[in-house]
Amino acid sequence: MRPYDEQLRALQAQCARKKKLEATVAELRAQRDTYTARTQELEQQCREEQADVDRLEGRSLSAFFYQVIGKMDEKLTQEKREAYAARVKYDAAVRELDGVKCDLRRSEEELDSLRDCEQRYASLRQEKTQAVKAAGGNTAEEILTLEERSAYLESQVRELEEACAAGQAALVTADQIADSLQSAESWGTWDLVGGGLFADLAKHDHLDKAQASVESLQSQLRHFKTELADVTITADFQVSIDGFLRMADYFFDGLFTDWAVLDQIHQSQAQIQDTRNQICGVLGHLQTLMDQATAERDSLQQEITRLVDSVPM
Repeated sequence: MRPYDEQLRALQAQCARKKKLEATVAELRAQRDTYTARTQELEQQCREEQADVDRLEGRSLSAFFYQVIGKMDEKLTQEKREAYAARVKYDAAVRELDGVKCDLRRSEEELDSLRDCEQRYASLRQEKTQAVKAAGGNTAEEILTLEERSAYLESQVRELEEACAAGQAALVTADQIADSLQSAESWGTWDLVGGGLFADLAKHDHLDKAQASVESLQSQLRHFKTELADVTITADFQVSIDGFLRMADYFFDGLFTDWAVLDQIHQSQAQIQDTRNQICGVLGHLQTLMDQATAERDSLQQEITRLVDSVPM
């Protein structure tokens, strides 16, 4: 029987991998469509913001008006800041889209290599079942059933562990962003009471660090959501996960609208805390699922051992 067992274990692992890849490919295709639309939207926004800058730097009526009222430098600085913010968001979306396409291509290729594993597994399992029946005994059939369930649970535990690892990575980055915002808030408060240029520079340095981390968090949340694609969770948790990918857009807008205003930092802190709470909630649910699957798997292994020991051979 051992040759059967070895082949069945290998094929079952392939079937579990195929199921995960199917969910992953579906999720990545949805992400590709979302980021494609978002990239196109941001590209148009970049053109519009740059056009505003070009109008003020040219001979438009708007430029003449702001020159007359003495607000030209202020208005031009504002338009350039908005154009820069639009470009930052567009570049981030392009990188995310490229990452999604790369992941999708790799997953589709691997999925194609496993396209007939389920048929091969079913055929070989039927062959072994006939051999077990031919050998006689209900114990052998029961062991086969328990081993199949145990192997399934083992694959589930692995998938849950991978999802948890992805969530933990996102949580670490969220904490880094929260720390940077906390520092920016402290310097911003000092700046309000006369901290001067040094306080202003320090505040923006921490905001820059937070901004850089947000892009990393966006990618990590996307990866987390992808890992969760084949994990069964409740509807409420699914809603929370879908909200992850909107967080960075709000964060980008919050920082670049007027990053000298302390209230914007407070809003960003609330957003990152909300995202952190969502991550922790999903991680807690995943841990519960993993504990349940591990306990059932261990119980099955004990039962298999008992059955094997009861067979005089």
